[in-house]
Amino acid sequence: MILIDMNQVCISNLMMQIGSKRQNDVDENLVRHMVLNSLRMYRSRFSAEYGELVLCYDSKKYWRRDYFPNYKSNRKKDREASGLDWNLIFETLNNIRDEIKENFPYKVLEVEGAEADDCIATVVDYVSKTPTAYEQVLILSGDKDFIQLQKHNFVKQFSPVLKKFVNGQDPHLYIREHILKGDRSDGIPNFLSSDDTFINELRQKPLAKKKISVWVDLKPEDFCTEEMMRNYQRNKTLIDLECIPNVLKEEILLEYLKPPIGERSKLLNYFISKRLKNLMNDIGDF
Repeated sequence: MILIDMNQVCISNLMMQIGSKRQNDVDENLVRHMVLNSLRMYRSRFSAEYGELVLCYDSKKYWRRDYFPNYKSNRKKDREASGLDWNLIFETLNNIRDEIKENFPYKVLEVEGAEADDCIATVVDYVSKTPTAYEQVLILSGDKDFIQLQKHNFVKQFSPVLKKFVNGQDPHLYIREHILKGDRSDGIPNFLSSDDTFINELRQKPLAKKKISVWVDLKPEDFCTEEMMRNYQRNKTLIDLECIPNVLKEEILLEYLKPPIGERSKLLNYFISKRLKNLMNDIGDF
């Protein structure tokens, strides 16, 4: 199967389209064509080897924010500073998501409290533990968090933005280093730094490469003080995809096991109603 991180794919493509334009230039018809054409290209290129598309979306609320209120808080500031109407952008993308779910023969996963990462990791875990479900899995996303899922030999990752496969790193070593370093883009400080580091624009405590190279091979209890252990567990919970709450994993799996709502027979009428003339010639690619 092909698991697509739709939030990253949609936003990255959208930003390339609108460039330096502002809110009044968000054209739903243009964005719709862009998103659907991306799906067409992915399916044409990869479906013969990996199978059908499964579209994975972030929900509005994240369980990680309940656990750590500063999670991704920096992104709100960045959106406000961009000058773009993000309410309009998200409304547009949500409309297109609903249209895809209704009309296309693809599974669409959006579960309250979950991010696309959670959906993708849960499906990969299901495939790994279910012999009858075994298949090659391709993750379409440039997010390096998915490197940890490459511990499964049936998982590959392709970055649509860079247009190349993401590989070459030891997934076990990667996740241990990632927990120590944190993730600035998600508002997660390194494990030596306090929770409010980024929200209060403080400097992180320095984390030397030499120490990382030593600590990465040790159990945290062998080198952590009480405060360091607390922060290590904070980062592990937020970063390690094995830490997704079991209740949420069960909800994601229930959604995944449902058949798609849309059918291929609906595509022609949908394309006509949305005036997608350029895509109608390639309707067989969907």
